[in-house]
Amino acid sequence: MFYREAGDFHTSYASDNQTFPIRFDRYRYYAVLAIAFLVVPFIINDYWANAILLPFLIYAIAAIGLNILTGYCGQVSLGTGGFMAVGAYACYKLMTSFPDVSMFVHVTLAGVVTAGVGVLFGLPSLRIKGFYLAVATLAAQFFLVWLFNRVPWFYNYSASGQISAPEREVFGVLITGASAPAWATYMFCLIFVTFSALIARNLTRGTMGRTWMAIRDMDIAAEIIGVNPLKAKMTAFAVSSFFIGISGALFFSVYLGAVEVGEVFGINKSFLVLFMVIVGGLGSIFGSFAGAAFLVLLPVVLKVVGVDMFGWPTDIVAHLQLVVVGALIVFFLIVEPHGLAQLWRLAKEKLRLWPFPY
Repeated sequence: MFYREAGDFHTSYASDNQTFPIRFDRYRYYAVLAIAFLVVPFIINDYWANAILLPFLIYAIAAIGLNILTGYCGQVSLGTGGFMAVGAYACYKLMTSFPDVSMFVHVTLAGVVTAGVGVLFGLPSLRIKGFYLAVATLAAQFFLVWLFNRVPWFYNYSASGQISAPEREVFGVLITGASAPAWATYMFCLIFVTFSALIARNLTRGTMGRTWMAIRDMDIAAEIIGVNPLKAKMTAFAVSSFFIGISGALFFSVYLGAVEVGEVFGINKSFLVLFMVIVGGLGSIFGSFAGAAFLVLLPVVLKVVGVDMFGWPTDIVAHLQLVVVGALIVFFLIVEPHGLAQLWRLAKEKLRLWPFPY
């Protein structure tokens, strides 16, 4: 059997309520972290970093942020791309205004700035919800993109209107710019992903997470039993925007290096992150990682199979990707609304009973 639960005894509530109560799960988690931190940096190359690993890590942070707001608190948002733009432009202004400050501080402060903007645009959630809230956040998406395009101060009065990340070092190693080594950019993003996942996991399983889920399940009943809807919704928007702002800052400074807000952080970016949450699973931190990994790997797999193996035109493969993503979204919404995370949970339950049928 894959699971060895005999001998896993708990003598306290904290021990029984930990993230991985089964010892095998904890060892597997530590093994994944050890491989990610101690093995991958030594074998990574530019292709793996730019095509798979960096997009996966950055989108995972964005998916965690949106999952907190939509999956845990039940507040629909279509403004993820705009909030990522806030994080990117905040990081750019901080990098150019304070060149001697560490990039860890810049990215974190960019998340804080985005959290404030998220709270501002989250105020309508106190009066509206559902489809109307989705339209309000969609308006925030278009407004933020328009603002960064129209106000030259945000891009330092550049003639092209683009923002470019200057070269910055962390502990003497270059992590931004075209000359940054792949392993350094990967490690920098991996550190933020690890801490983001730990913070999100502990928030969602604590008091704050229970208030979010109470608002999600039935906001009127939650208010009757003492949950403050103002505090719950605003904290959800703040925490969600904080993670999304970090992902936007990393997407600009570490991954792309130069962006134009309308092309990079348009409405397609908001839908992409939303699709990651739907496919991965609403209300699941693991689902955020699964959805990000799936939608990052899907174009690579389709290119290898369609273009390299069968010789199909690239435009046909690009349209096929949209068809596959749309079909999967319909499938998961109808058959398994909790996404890949629920399929993984069911697989683990089967492994816990295998080889017995009951």
